Amino acid sequence: MLGTAPCSHTPCTSIVRTLNRGASWRGLPAPVVPLGQPENGPAAAVWGIRFATPSHGFVFGTGLWETTDGGEQWAKAPSPAGTILSLDIIDGQVLALTAPCSSQSGCGTATLMRRPVGGGAWQSVTQLHVRGSAGDLIATQARVAAVLDGTSVIVTANGGLSTLEHATPCTTQGVTYATLVAVTGPDSLALLCSGGAAMGSVDKTIYVSSDLGQHWTKAGAPPRGGDPISLAGATPGQLVVSAASGASWLYYSGNGAAQWGSAYEAGDGGEGFNDLGFTTTSDGVVVYGPALTDGNSEGRPGRLLLTSNGGASWQAVSF
Repeated sequence: MLGTAPCSHTPCTSIVRTLNRGASWRGLPAPVVPLGQPENGPAAAVWGIRFATPSHGFVFGTGLWETTDGGEQWAKAPSPAGTILSLDIIDGQVLALTAPCSSQSGCGTATLMRRPVGGGAWQSVTQLHVRGSAGDLIATQARVAAVLDGTSVIVTANGGLSTLEHATPCTTQGVTYATLVAVTGPDSLALLCSGGAAMGSVDKTIYVSSDLGQHWTKAGAPPRGGDPISLAGATPGQLVVSAASGASWLYYSGNGAAQWGSAYEAGDGGEGFNDLGFTTTSDGVVVYGPALTDGNSEGRPGRLLLTSNGGASWQAVSF
């Protein structure tokens, strides 16, 4: 887990590790760089952490730091050009979504880059247009990665060595637009399309594909409350959508998106979520109330929520 903790000398960026699924935690060294967000421009900052193996991991932001000893030591690593909006590891490759960002104009056209996990030069996979500037922009599971490119989805089953692009069924911005994608199995994707936003409510429609985006089937509609933040699926039948506006919600479907209920709800003014994902077909994680640039969310620390039943219920972990 990457975040901040009280310290006497800034930056106070910190990392904690658990080896028993949250029962106990140990602090680890962290790169000496502030916590931040892509919108803050080119100033040095980090906002993400990903591990390829228990020993080999990465911290990313406006730069890249790498560890090969489980986080005991971090070294600056060669980074692709631009700000790293999102990073993930799949099929022996590190995938990074990068873009030029500034505090005045936000982030421009993104580029999907790759390099072998073991090291090597970064190579461009494809350019694409993304909505949003950080978060869960690269969906991975079962040796498959997917990322939205406007009204299309780009899919790779070999770590970005080759890609396929498929149209989505949501193509009209402001009416219904491809917003989030999730990999739910070796051949399956889920897509959330949104539109009709009004007074903290958004129309959300889920489409599913059993052939990695070549064909789509309309599956169901999560509740309208909140702006959609992320989408993940433990299996093709178990899906979770995070959303926030005046409150924060985790919506769950256990029957392939046909019916939905609220698995977690907090009347918190919309603190939201980050890093929603599954590590097995039943175990999942999400960060509730992710840290802002100043290291907190209105003075309240973020929390880690875990599920062991595919997203049907969630429990907070104590640090």
